[in-house]
Amino acid sequence: MQEIGSFLSLIDSYIGGSQWFVLLLLGTGFFFTLYLKFPQVRFFGHAIKVVSGKYDHHLDKGDTSHFQSLATALSGTVGTGNIAGVALAIHLGGPAALFWMFVSAFLGMTTKMVEVTLSHKYRETTEKGYISGGPMYYMKNRLHMRWLAAIFALATICSSFGTGCLPQINSISNAMFAAFDIPLYVTGALLSVLLGLIIIGGITRIAKVTEKLVPFMAVFYFLGALSVVIYNYENIIPSLVMLFDNVLNGSAAAGGFLGAGVALAFNRGVNRGLFSNEAGQGSAAIAHAAAKTKEPVSEGMVALLEPFIDTIIICMLTGMVLLTSGTWMEKYENKFQQADMVLLAGTYNEADPAQKLAVGQHIKGEKLLPLYDGKIVVKEGKLTTPATLIHARSFAEGVRFMQGKALFTGELTVKKGKIELPVLKSYPITVYGKSLLHSAPLSTEAFKRGFFGEWGQFIIPFSLLMFAFSTAIAWSYYGDRAVTFLWGSRYVPVYHVIYVLGFFLASFTDTTLIWIFSGVTIALMTLPNLLGILLLHKEVKQSVNEYWKKQQTEK
Repeated sequence: MQEIGSFLSLIDSYIGGSQWFVLLLLGTGFFFTLYLKFPQVRFFGHAIKVVSGKYDHHLDKGDTSHFQSLATALSGTVGTGNIAGVALAIHLGGPAALFWMFVSAFLGMTTKMVEVTLSHKYRETTEKGYISGGPMYYMKNRLHMRWLAAIFALATICSSFGTGCLPQINSISNAMFAAFDIPLYVTGALLSVLLGLIIIGGITRIAKVTEKLVPFMAVFYFLGALSVVIYNYENIIPSLVMLFDNVLNGSAAAGGFLGAGVALAFNRGVNRGLFSNEAGQGSAAIAHAAAKTKEPVSEGMVALLEPFIDTIIICMLTGMVLLTSGTWMEKYENKFQQADMVLLAGTYNEADPAQKLAVGQHIKGEKLLPLYDGKIVVKEGKLTTPATLIHARSFAEGVRFMQGKALFTGELTVKKGKIELPVLKSYPITVYGKSLLHSAPLSTEAFKRGFFGEWGQFIIPFSLLMFAFSTAIAWSYYGDRAVTFLWGSRYVPVYHVIYVLGFFLASFTDTTLIWIFSGVTIALMTLPNLLGILLLHKEVKQSVNEYWKKQQTEK
């Protein structure tokens, strides 16, 4: 299993996690923004009118309204990444990551409009009378590249599990257990039954659920986050000043934070923004293809609102909660994650500016320090070997090695800075102490700093529940449309059964490997889609110009 994980990580580092992939995504959005003369600005007001139903006609072909299609697509993009992903991006890239999220979303609005317009234009009707669309259809019907369409569809099926199914329920069940001690399998069983009842009804039932769930979850989270920002109103301006200063100069070391350079902030911010709103991936285009309209460009207009809502509003608001509350720079007592720990050879003191700088340069990869390799001695929970433990990009404080509930005494093996934590006498060795936080635990601490006080921490598990569950619903539809494209509608029920079963099993099993697998499948979806929309750039421009000219004539 470890070998498989290493292999997938290697592939992901060369594709989805590479700098060229980020630049390709950003570059495509930049090209279409200039080529189509900033449609995200010119057509923003018109997009709102379209989604409000102003241009709806009951005779238009399709399965869902403009608003239902937007809600379904948003349910797929607004997920755990809007809470945990933003916290991780700021933890790794500093406040400047928020700026690059904004930039990626602004450019992604155009990319989303383009891919949805083409997917809607070349959609088909299945033998059962339902609409089926997505990038695979314009690849087949317009580009005549069936092989490319097949790659995209297969990647979509895999990504439906790697992105929308397995890790989402894992996040939900763990959040419910942490907040309310609800057993993992109980959460999994209840939500699996609910998921099955929803997705078995197809896009019509999915759209009816998402059109109600998405507005509610968005308002719930928006008000909760706003309560924290307003409560810390005196920190709003300083946070914005720090953000823009970090864009130019990189993150300063503060509160144990070991800093992030400009390049790292750019990489983390753009990655988080693009993978949050899925602009360029082509997934949301599958939901939008079902919209009732005879004008494909009109649905493209609706789609450009997605990155605005998902990233510019929700992700940016999460970021401001973290910055104004100050929690991203503070250390908290927590259980250390093995993946976030590294043991440096020798003793480094955080109070010494030179030593702190040296460790910071090591974390950023600028100038590496020697890693500890060999045996370490622990007596009554304390590390006695001369070494420095770094956890979550910060100097660990008050470190305690535990064996169950007892302080551990003995020797542990360290390989290249990674401490091996075995299970001894049925009790695992765990490490506790104070360090910086990231992902959902950081967001949870931030939400305690608002008007609701300690009660604010419960906003996160409930938001994760709604965000992640809605993502699982939307991705089940994306997967069944890909199954329909490849093998026909008769195999969709089989896919649904496997999807729901996997959903349940993942509620109580480790999905770390799945996240890596997801990164690979996302890239395998994105690359064919970007190639396709770039090849059809002239057709897109012609379609947009004709549509807008018609709208102006009918006024």
